[in-house]
Amino acid sequence: MNRLSLGDAATRRAGVARRSFAAALALTSLSTFGAMLAYSGPLGNAATLTAALAAGPGTTMWILSSMSTGLAVSLLTAGALADQSGRRRIFELGAYVFAVGSAVCATSATAAQFVIGRLVEGVGAAGVIATGLGLVAAVNSDARARSASASWWGASMGLGIALGPLMTGLFDLAGLWSAPYWLLAAVGVSIAIASRWCFPETAVIPGRRLDLLGAALMTGGLGLLLVALVEVRQGGVRPALLCAGGAAVALAAFAISQLRSRSPMVEFALFRRGDFAAATMAAAVTGAGVIALMSFACTFLVTSMGMSTLEAGALLGLWSGTSAVSAVLSRRLVARLTGTAQLAIGLAATGVGLLMLTGLGADSTAGRLIPGLLVAGVATGVLNAGLGRQATATVPPDRAAVGVGMNNTTRYVGASIGVTVVGVLAAAPHDDIAARLSGWNHVAVLTGVVSLVGAAAVLALVRFGRERG
Repeated sequence: MNRLSLGDAATRRAGVARRSFAAALALTSLSTFGAMLAYSGPLGNAATLTAALAAGPGTTMWILSSMSTGLAVSLLTAGALADQSGRRRIFELGAYVFAVGSAVCATSATAAQFVIGRLVEGVGAAGVIATGLGLVAAVNSDARARSASASWWGASMGLGIALGPLMTGLFDLAGLWSAPYWLLAAVGVSIAIASRWCFPETAVIPGRRLDLLGAALMTGGLGLLLVALVEVRQGGVRPALLCAGGAAVALAAFAISQLRSRSPMVEFALFRRGDFAAATMAAAVTGAGVIALMSFACTFLVTSMGMSTLEAGALLGLWSGTSAVSAVLSRRLVARLTGTAQLAIGLAATGVGLLMLTGLGADSTAGRLIPGLLVAGVATGVLNAGLGRQATATVPPDRAAVGVGMNNTTRYVGASIGVTVVGVLAAAPHDDIAARLSGWNHVAVLTGVVSLVGAAAVLALVRFGRERG
């Protein structure tokens, strides 16, 4: 009888553990999905937002770039703060901040107010994204659970990017451009409340304090860098140079401060690990390659191929939707691969898909892009799952949030640089379709080559790390 009771108790504990892991993973996936809905949403109704908020051309660029700016400058700080003060606390706070930012967007009467709301959304989303995978790992951190977490995290990211433009485009048809932001605000509050039941609070790192100087220098440096990139896209050379100079000074000072700090935000010793350096490189290349081209693709499809924003969003959904499915299915396909091999294969296959998008001519239709979008989508799903997997696997368990923060920071910074380069190289007169098609062909080749080179660099970094070890 006692043996049966002990067996029953063990079975019940295992069942509770499975349910706890499932609940934590579901909430993390939902929060990432909501953040990506907000991130990609304006692509579906940028013209409506510009008209409703009386935004000028320069402000329109900020409408599209502001949330990624808020994310990029906040992710690493959010991760460091979470590891040092509790990940659930930062997740919950991030969800509430995301809700506030969404409400500001929903009630905006001016473009400036909307941009501020998007920046706040980005800061809040950073708190959620930087901590989610670490909170799941705190419930179950074995290799199988980590693979499942990374796959569903990658899927929720792809699905959010796919559905964001469609969501805003459909509400736009009904004349309700602000409704999606009220919906996102409700989602943010619900996620914050649910976090109390789905996540245990994690232990804090004893004796460590937030590096306030480092946080200020990094936030300022990245912020100035991203402003410089936006100004380049708008043709403001002088402001761009001034901001770029300020960014260089601030980021150099940040690096020096990290070497001297007793509690640095970034431990440069981590870069001696080949797998950590490879994961960071893969994230940057993902941003500069596939994300940069796909961020430009909607504009290209509307201006050069005569599609509506809703049609363009649906076509790009072939890429992002396929990536969501691929991220889930890749868990079984890559079970025997190392995380680094998964990243290299994902980048290489993504590069092939991007190269398949080139070769457009005056008689090309949108159908010409479908094979490349599908190949790139499958590969991006494998890549996203690999990035999520390596973000926590390549750092000590107590630094998981910093690992995710670093990985995503490099991804968004890489995307900002890539979008700027793609936009500048593909620029052409509005009435010169041949030049626009040629510009697309060039940047498709460029981003494809960047992805292929990135795959080789990932393998080289791991090999170099082994030789040093």
